[in-house]
Amino acid sequence: MLSTLTASSKYFEDFTPGEVYRHARGKTVTEMDNVMITNMVMNTAEGHFNEHLMKGNEIFGQRVVFGGINISMVIGLAAQDTAANAIAELGMDKIRLRHPVVHGDTLYAYSEVLSAEAAADRDDAGVVIFRHWGVNQDDRLVFQGERRVLIKRRSHWGEK
Repeated sequence: MLSTLTASSKYFEDFTPGEVYRHARGKTVTEMDNVMITNMVMNTAEGHFNEHLMKGNEIFGQRVVFGGINISMVIGLAAQDTAANAIAELGMDKIRLRHPVVHGDTLYAYSEVLSAEAAADRDDAGVVIFRHWGVNQDDRLVFQGERRVLIKRRSHWGEK
């Protein structure tokens, strides 16, 4: 089942394995996104900064956006629906950058609930594992990964 979400206040109990969400917002990647953040994390790869060099690159033909930015944008677009009641980010793995992103591409996010299990050490929250993926404006898969999140239980934190 594919649902479109927007800023929901989903608690642990609201996430059902097998659900798939298309998150409502998209984000166009600007040159500022790539250059500013890539500089801040000291990633000096010429593929992100040297337009002259990349114009001659047979594969890309232009600068490419740092993968960490693509991951952050997709997770950020998904977060309004998957992290509103998060207590802790527990981990992220199985990260794959599948297709290059360039300035001007617009990214969209999707999420699938892989599992929702009781937390081992607390009764006020549960652990949800999401598979997130992002596509560009041409529906090309640019990122996928799995994320584990500790999320509040409505029974302890929500409205009564």
